[in-house]
Amino acid sequence: MALDRLFLDANVLFSAAYRPDAGLTRFWRLPNVTLCSSRYAVGEARINLPTQVQRERLQSLAGELELFDATEVIPGEISLPERDRPILLAAFAACASHLITGDVRHFGHYFGKSVRGILILTPAEYLKLTSGR
Repeated sequence: MALDRLFLDANVLFSAAYRPDAGLTRFWRLPNVTLCSSRYAVGEARINLPTQVQRERLQSLAGELELFDATEVIPGEISLPERDRPILLAAFAACASHLITGDVRHFGHYFGKSVRGILILTPAEYLKLTSGR
């Protein structure tokens, strides 16, 4: 069975850590996936979580991720705000098969499309896509 490499954006990490029963923690229980993210994304999620308990939950979740950093320059054909570029670049470095993000505003025009071999989806789209496997 194919192993998906899922790169989780900061908003996914934030949402998973926000509540102890957050639905997005389902990603951590998926079979046949490797979860990836970046120190940048974890840091972005951390600074936006209001309580110490949430930040500790994030730290626990992040401990199960492979972390990568941006290692190259954004290709010219990709249009993203400066603060979102490290997310996509780290997904490239992770050799991710999917970028999972809820950032409709900045990544929305890429949803359902493959960018340099990485399919960009919302969490719900990925879970729906793989529910039949």
